[in-house]
Amino acid sequence: MEHLAATDERRTLIVVRERVANRPACDPEVRTLTSAEYDQAREAATHWPTDFVLVEAEPARPVRVTAGSARTTPLYLANDGRTLFGSWDMADLRAHATGINPKEAARLLIYRPRYSTDTLFRGVQRLTERATAHYGGHLWISYPAPALHRTPRELAPGADVLGAFVATMDTAMDRRPWARGSTLFHLTGGFDSGTVATRAAERHPGLFPTATLVIGGPGREQQIRRRAELRDRVRFADLDIVIDAMKYPPLAPECRWVRGGVTAPTEEPLHYPFTQMARAVAEAGARTVVTGLGGDEMVALTQAEEPHKGLGEITDAQILPWVGPRAQSALEFSDDGIAPPALVNSMTLLSLETTAPPLLREGLWPVHPFADPAMVELGEQLPFAWRELKQVQRRRLGALGMSEDVIHPVERESFAEVIGHSLTTHAPKLFARMLAGGSPLFDGLVDPDGLRVAVERLTADSYVEERDAKLLEVLSLHMSASAFLG
Repeated sequence: MEHLAATDERRTLIVVRERVANRPACDPEVRTLTSAEYDQAREAATHWPTDFVLVEAEPARPVRVTAGSARTTPLYLANDGRTLFGSWDMADLRAHATGINPKEAARLLIYRPRYSTDTLFRGVQRLTERATAHYGGHLWISYPAPALHRTPRELAPGADVLGAFVATMDTAMDRRPWARGSTLFHLTGGFDSGTVATRAAERHPGLFPTATLVIGGPGREQQIRRRAELRDRVRFADLDIVIDAMKYPPLAPECRWVRGGVTAPTEEPLHYPFTQMARAVAEAGARTVVTGLGGDEMVALTQAEEPHKGLGEITDAQILPWVGPRAQSALEFSDDGIAPPALVNSMTLLSLETTAPPLLREGLWPVHPFADPAMVELGEQLPFAWRELKQVQRRRLGALGMSEDVIHPVERESFAEVIGHSLTTHAPKLFARMLAGGSPLFDGLVDPDGLRVAVERLTADSYVEERDAKLLEVLSLHMSASAFLG
């Protein structure tokens, strides 16, 4: 990161931004400019190709805070009528949380996330991509115009799709000064992280270490095999950090949430194992972590191409017995006030916000090549046959000589078994404490009687993933709200 400031002795701007490659770090001393130079500097700052936040002040006008389009971290805002506060860590704004926002709580309870200025707490807002916060004693956030998007195209004869894919991936990576020994790749064994990491190792053999969380269940051995093949096919550094998520499951007594730590409800739901991995990565000397996040959305099929249910249908509220009447009523307005279409898919942006805080706490900066606007634009134009079932990633790995085990894995690889284990071992005691001691969510958002019925089924013999896994969200919201409002 770098920061800079400029003034024309009437207006002042401060920029905090992600560095780009082949440019020296900025001198943070305030520059004094002419009025015309200031206008040029301000305009240039808004076109920075990586993540940035711009703060502007001038007499007799509200302070303005603007976020860039290539968001990597969240930015939460709050105020006390005199001062505007902001942080990527929502816990820093705890004093300004005045209660629960029922619309956002309802969205989260049924896994219907929406990218907007709303957070779980009244008094705390999110600054979304390209949005501007205006503050002169009252906080008002204005959304930008909708971003324009591409549509799938027919290929020209002889089109080199894999060549274009690799070149665009290189462009996304090369925006940043990433090719150094302090960069580590989050290599899960999946298509997205595998595609990014193997390309980097192909370009810089032996330079990059790797890390992952190992899952449980039938896909565990397959994940281990596939990762080993990916690391053997191209040359990574010897260091490979492997954290067994089954040994550090969510909701374990040592988890930050369980210990009562003030933690944003939007942070990584696998908080405890993910934090263990981040800590190990930082202790190994890494400062940058490259992931495959955004790969799903980059090649996602449209509803016209393949009709499918979205996350968290409103009808789910009638199926989940713990969703209370206040939450069900709020769901009618769940799409009100959401941000306009962004350059990067809103689900990707929410995923990046989820991932960033545990990494940032350990001094790690995340990089997500699939979330680069150039990669997004390429993905939107790919024909159906190249996006279906991630064919472009599969074919890229196939071009490197990977086996069928890597390209067409048989078993599902997910954290479902880790979540199931957590819910059937650690969760019952936490739910018992919640039901006995009360919860901020019991104000019509979560129905205690319906929750009690659901919790009674949380045993290893009766657990059903499709039905019970969403209970993890109830606990994370309860623990977060209790810590913030307690």
